[in-house]
Amino acid sequence: MWDASCGPSPSLFYMSIELLLSKQNPDGGWPYVRGKSWTEPSAYAVLALHAAGEHRAAGRGLEWIRAGVRPDGGWAPQAGVDESTWVTGLVALLPPDLLGVELHRRAIRWLTSTSGQETNPIYRLRQWLRGVDLPPEQHYLGWPWMPGAAAWVGPTSIAILALEKANDGAARVREGREFLLARMCQEGGWNHGSARALGYDGSAYPETTGMALAALRGERSDKIDRAIQTASRFLAESRSADAANWLRLGMLAHHRPATGADVPPRTLQEASLRILVSAAERGSSVFWGARS
Repeated sequence: MWDASCGPSPSLFYMSIELLLSKQNPDGGWPYVRGKSWTEPSAYAVLALHAAGEHRAAGRGLEWIRAGVRPDGGWAPQAGVDESTWVTGLVALLPPDLLGVELHRRAIRWLTSTSGQETNPIYRLRQWLRGVDLPPEQHYLGWPWMPGAAAWVGPTSIAILALEKANDGAARVREGREFLLARMCQEGGWNHGSARALGYDGSAYPETTGMALAALRGERSDKIDRAIQTASRFLAESRSADAANWLRLGMLAHHRPATGADVPPRTLQEASLRILVSAAERGSSVFWGARS
């Protein structure tokens, strides 16, 4: 549970735990708001409750997650969806001894075999036949929200975190990091996709800037320093709990002070991330592997 090293607001920590416990569905999973259970909020909730020591509720959530594995080793967003997607990366952040060693191994294998369509050999051949030069950021393998789509910053960041934590897929982790560095906005930070669109520089967004910085833990360069400055500015101005949580994780990943308004969580994902930020502040993060 919370102690003095968790951060300045124990009330928000306990508020977050109570929100997760009160919203757990009878089947063990969690909804986004209400109704059926979904993989994304369930994975975040299990990670958070396990970190907070709420093992009974986390265990019920684990049972729901384990039951959702697909034949290809990945996870769909919800029961009844017949395709594995990026949420497999969230599930793969669960420790193997919790998820199950074999299920975890299959999730990692699914991640290492998935990439955005812009790096597909057939897509590249078509572009070459059309005389279209690939922009620099399309030379690196990232991860899409769903197979067959283009790679984006969010799912790429989650996949990097999962693979690096598992100490697996080193080549894909390096490609993913290069993908993020190539898609960094001119001002510092990241938006959801490309750094440029229709010939114009894109603007960075708080959430994705925090996610990318967390995934780039251990990178050292002028570009990273610029992104940290942008994240610090975003955090000081943040009025979104989701943005503040990811920005804090991004700053903590680079051993920088994560100061800013402590925004109360309103959603299940915000509550989960708030708990995980508290764990990271006391040196125990579910997101990072051995890279220093």
